[in-house]
Parts: sequence; C-alpha cells; structure tokens
Amino acid sequence: MSKYQDIYPSEPLIQSIDLVRPTAADLLTLEYFEAEPASMPTDRYSQHHIILNLREEPHRLENWRDGEHRDFIYNKNEIILTPAGVESGWRWHVKSKCIIITLDPAKFERFAQTELGILLSTQQLKDLPQFFDEDITQSGIQLLEALQSKMGSQVMFESFARVFLTKLILKYGLQAEEYNFSKSFTAEQYKQVLNYIAINYGSNILLEDMAAQADLSTSHFSRLFKQTIGQSPYQFLMSYRIEQAKKMLDNPNALMIDIAMNCGFSDQAHFSRVFKKIEGITPKKYRRK
Repeated sequence: MSKYQDIYPSEPLIQSIDLVRPTAADLLTLEYFEAEPASMPTDRYSQHHIILNLREEPHRLENWRDGEHRDFIYNKNEIILTPAGVESGWRWHVKSKCIIITLDPAKFERFAQTELGILLSTQQLKDLPQFFDEDITQSGIQLLEALQSKMGSQVMFESFARVFLTKLILKYGLQAEEYNFSKSFTAEQYKQVLNYIAINYGSNILLEDMAAQADLSTSHFSRLFKQTIGQSPYQFLMSYRIEQAKKMLDNPNALMIDIAMNCGFSDQAHFSRVFKKIEGITPKKYRRK
C-alpha cells in the first residue's frame, strides 16, 4: 500500500519531520498544505490519515471511499478520517488550507494500550469517517503552532502530540470510567498550562499555579496531566527547563550560574543534578561536546 505523502499532489509548507526528534515524530507526522484545486487518485494507504480543515468558508469536496462517491460540503471543525487499508481518492474545488496528520496503525494501537491503558476497538478508526470535533481540531492547530514557533521546542511539540493522540483515542477507545472526566480537560486548557510554563519557567512555579491555569484541583490536574503527557507536571517542568538550558549552553560566554538562575533552578548545584539526571552528563561535559 502507498503512503499518503507519495500521492498528495503538492509539497507541504510545514512538516514535523523537519524539526522533531524521533521520540516525538514516532507518535505522528503532521503536514500543513495550501494546495490549489486538484485531485488525488484512488489508492489504499498503509497509514491512518486525518484531515483538519482550516478554511473558514465551507467548500465542496469529493471523496471516493471503498467504491462509494461522496460529494459534500466540508465545514470548519469537521474532521475527515481515512483508516489504513481503506480505498480512497479525492477532488477539491478551491485552494485547500488543511492539516494532514498520519499515524502508523500498529504504533497508534500500542500507544493507546501502553501509555493510556485504553483498548481500541477491532475496527479502530473505521466507525467515524467524518465528524465534528472542535476540541480535536484545536489540538491539531496547537501542533501546527508548535512547529511554527521560532523556539521550535521539541518538548512542547511532543506534549501537544500526546494531547492530540489522547483526544483522538478518547473518541474511539473502550474507556474506563476514570477517563470520562479527562474529556472535560480540553486542548485549550492544555495549551494554557504549557504556555504558562513556557513563559514562566525561569520563575518559581508551583503545582497549584499550573493547576490554576486549567481551573482544576491539584490532584485531578496531576493525574490527568501525567496520563496524557506521560510525565508529572514537575517532571515536565524540569524537562522544559533543561531544554532551554541546553540552548543557553551553546553560548560559550554564558556563565553556568546565570543559566541556572535564568532557568528557574535554585542554584548551580541543583541545575547540574537535574541536568545530569535527564541528559546523562553534566552541563560542563555537554558544553564541551
């Protein structure tokens, strides 16, 4: 079977594979397109692919799906999902403005089970070929914005990727009751928390401060954050601080104590301990490398 990228008639303007390290790229691949009216031949793909429409105006779209021709109006916040193995072809009649996210089915299922403890149905993504979901759309837009950011934070991109996957899996998975509450933790709330950390990482951030950004109790916030992001809020904060410190270490004139204080560590010794725990080497050895 073909890959979606082999068939699409134009090159992406932005693609996550250019920036993101394998640990984040392994979760999903994101591409952003603005393509003139065109068509794609019918084919079967080895990946799931998800189209998020960013055009404000509704527009006509045609889709050939397992022999059935669908001619419809594509609206804002409407998501089109084509599972792996489904025969599909396309024709669009206006300039597209869309995010296309592709997923490897085996990795997607493994992520659902091992990271979230959620089982996908045997049909996986086949039951909802097209649906409205503003929350999932916003999560995809946040992924795009993370790529467009001049900071290019890999820690942030991976976190937003996990939010997107969690939102998608919660729509399809066979969930335990404890996950019903997490549906109310929206993509916008995650964005507020992560943006707060990005702006204030050099200050003394408390768990209560992060939970307040999501308007949740500290206990609920901590549990839901770790379920989705894969790290506790404190662990994530440390990872983000170390990522920023590594950028500062590229400047040979920057003093270690200044880097430590600018990244929110209490002193240089604290900075060195956390850096070595996360990176496996001391900041001095990292700088020499």
